[in-house]
Amino acid sequence: MSHYQVIIVGGGQAGLSASYCLKKENINHLILDRGKIGDSWSKRRWDSFCLVTPNWQCRLPGFDYDGNDPKGFMLKDEIVDYVKRYANSFNPPYKENVEVFKVYKKNGETIFSIDTSIGNFTSDKVIIAAGAYHIPNILPISKGFSNNIHQIHSVDYKNPERLVEGATLVVGSGQSGAQIAEDLHIAGKEVYLSVGTAPRAPRTYRGKDAVEWLEEMGYYDQPIELHPDPEEARHKTNHYLTGRDGGRDIDLRKLATEGVNLRGQINNVKDGIINFANDLKENLDAADMTYTRIQSNIDTYIDNNNIKAPAPTRYESMWEPKSENEQSIDYQKKGIKNIIWCTGFKVDYNWVYFPHVYDQRGFPTYKRGITEEAGLYFIGLPWLYTWGSGRFSHVGQDAIHISNHIISEFESELVETCLTKK
Repeated sequence: MSHYQVIIVGGGQAGLSASYCLKKENINHLILDRGKIGDSWSKRRWDSFCLVTPNWQCRLPGFDYDGNDPKGFMLKDEIVDYVKRYANSFNPPYKENVEVFKVYKKNGETIFSIDTSIGNFTSDKVIIAAGAYHIPNILPISKGFSNNIHQIHSVDYKNPERLVEGATLVVGSGQSGAQIAEDLHIAGKEVYLSVGTAPRAPRTYRGKDAVEWLEEMGYYDQPIELHPDPEEARHKTNHYLTGRDGGRDIDLRKLATEGVNLRGQINNVKDGIINFANDLKENLDAADMTYTRIQSNIDTYIDNNNIKAPAPTRYESMWEPKSENEQSIDYQKKGIKNIIWCTGFKVDYNWVYFPHVYDQRGFPTYKRGITEEAGLYFIGLPWLYTWGSGRFSHVGQDAIHISNHIISEFESELVETCLTKK
């Protein structure tokens, strides 16, 4: 077959969730994936990677977490196994190792054309489940370093042993940057960390994992419309913490006391000198404020609901940047041989030929994944509808909503066709 009712581009957990819902309703569809099931987890994460959300939050449609450690955090290989077992549980129509070159509509046609590495397909509807992490964002100032410096993006980092012997500069302190810096530090490597504006979150508080409190408080169900800054919500950096070793905070100040060299945001590189902004204290303080605000919100919830819980606590800073903290360093003299750019990704939807559905940043616009282009949907993106969208916990809700919309559309089209024939 070359024509389907629905074609899904992308076979990660979002695409699989959509497939599960469509198959349940007997909708003829096909998943086209550029790799194999689980590849995004196995090939685009480092060796020690693990979830930052507890296992109990893994609840894909028809396939809740079924292991014996619900409050633990799945390691990379366990995540891959979970996704593969999910696919095996309902056997989705799936073609692997397929490159999708173009999704478009020919002039005057209502159906979609999908040009791929294995030929052309057509479909009545298309669901784009290709995520938002497409092009590694490496800052232009990377070109200012000498050629003997080993530079990679976080997506290519695997473990400390693969780096060149010497110190490493990690640029960016979001989830990836903070966790990779910690990974290197645990391995005994000398680490410099350029700290950005990423917020941080407590791992546990007042007797529970903070995620459990936030789930009870309805945070993951909060729709994008209620966010104080909906335009920026989808582009903000995630809070940093870790599920490593059973889960814990990542405290950059604590890492500093253990020898990690913290600096402000990187400004420029010239003549062998790295210049950092004088914003380290500001960035650390802002991250701690978010941490404390989350604690305060949990306190309020506990008080308002008369919940018995351990007494509240507050974070106490154990380290402050010194006023004479170096804002410029000679990276050759400091022995820096590696730079890991943990600076996020750029989206690339140029192959989905519907320019009117994108904003100025090239990010798709939609309402709960439904775009203005008839029959075109997106799923698996941050804040698709709620804070939980794009996560194992809530991608199923988005899949159900999109599936229901598609079914409703097909039913309406069928009724219209019958009336036209009469």
